[in-house]
Amino acid sequence: MTIRTYILVWAGLLALTAATVIAARLELGRLSIYTVIFIAAAKSTLVVLFFMHLLEEKRLLFKLLLPIALATLAIFIGLTFTDIAAR
Repeated sequence: MTIRTYILVWAGLLALTAATVIAARLELGRLSIYTVIFIAAAKSTLVVLFFMHLLEEKRLLFKLLLPIALATLAIFIGLTFTDIAAR
């Protein structure tokens, strides 16, 4: 990967961080949690694909890693919503 790619990914991460700050200040009601989680998922996808070099990995490893990562994410989101609903 070239330096230009890393700079573009870094700029994207900065933009998404700014979007997170802006979304936190807006009064979106129940939509705010979905917005912030979507932005966090986009940022983590950029980090995993480019900085952890999963774009260049073999497909078998990616096929094994993806379901585990999605299951872990589902558990965390489920626990977060359970916590919010219990308040």
